[in-house]
Amino acid sequence: MAMKHRITAVSLSFLLAAALSSPLRADVMDVSATGFTVKAAADVAAPPAKVYDAVVGRVGSWWAASHTWSGTPQNMSIDGRAGGCFCEKLDGGGSVQHMTVLLAEPGKTLRMSGGLGPLQEMPVTGVLTLTFAGTPDGTRVEQTYVVGGYTRDGFAKLAPLVDQVLAEQAKRLRAFVETGKP
Repeated sequence: MAMKHRITAVSLSFLLAAALSSPLRADVMDVSATGFTVKAAADVAAPPAKVYDAVVGRVGSWWAASHTWSGTPQNMSIDGRAGGCFCEKLDGGGSVQHMTVLLAEPGKTLRMSGGLGPLQEMPVTGVLTLTFAGTPDGTRVEQTYVVGGYTRDGFAKLAPLVDQVLAEQAKRLRAFVETGKP
């Protein structure tokens, strides 16, 4: 049965977990025939524990509906422990596993593995690492997403889309952390 695919690009939003207060720096670092690396850094006006909690504990509160399979961001969840699922509930009892948690250090580091969004349909995988460091004004969030594998069309067009989605979701996350509304 074909599933309706509503994700317009890799939904790495949660990753960029806060890249909003300071000038958002999200860059495609490299692209090759076998993968790409996206890195981002930003400052958020909130302590690391609060930013981390927004990413892990409240992803459904700020995630954009247009970057879900179900159309309902409240269906998104992250089980913040090793082996935990970054998952989404679907109508009719179905579900989607977006990523698997590899490392969870609350307020410090979140690392997950998997192909997000349309990458799930390709023989690729990615490792996403978010770090949360306290600063005098809040939290410095740094994110690295490394994707490798094969796609017949290559990664040159896909990597910038991932970068755009990260920036969009980061704005929503920052707004949510700082104001309570995405």
